[in-house]
Amino acid sequence: MTQRLMNLIRRPLTLAVFGVVLAGVAGLPHPAQARVWVGFGFPLYFGAPAYYPPPAYYPPPAYYPPPGYYQPPPGYYPPPASYNPPAQYSPSSQSCVTGPTVCPMERPVSPGTACYCTTEQGRAWGRAT
Repeated sequence: MTQRLMNLIRRPLTLAVFGVVLAGVAGLPHPAQARVWVGFGFPLYFGAPAYYPPPAYYPPPAYYPPPGYYQPPPGYYPPPASYNPPAQYSPSSQSCVTGPTVCPMERPVSPGTACYCTTEQGRAWGRAT
C-alpha cells in the first residue's frame, strides 16, 4: 500500500518541481552573474606554435669506477654461524582409517575429523581415530 501511494505522489510531484524550475529560469529579468571555470590542468594557447629547445644535459660518463671497499669498524665481528637441523617427522598416535587402508597421521587432529591417506591411486579420504 505504501508503494502504491508513493507511486501516485511521485509523478505529479516531479512534474510540479520541473515546472517551477522552468518558470524560474524563464522568468529571470536578466542573466545570472555566476562564474564557472572548467580546467584540464594544461594551458590553452591560441597563438602560433613555438619551438623551445630542451635544456642542456651532460652526456653520461663512459666509465663508472667500481665502488670503494670500506673496512668494518674495529669492534665489528661477524655473527656466529648457526645450524638449524631440519624438523624430524614424528608420527603421532593417531591413524587415518579410509576403509581398506590405514595410515599414520602427520599432525594431530581431533578424532572423527576428515583426513586422507596418499595411495597409488591418489588420495583416499577417511576419518581420524
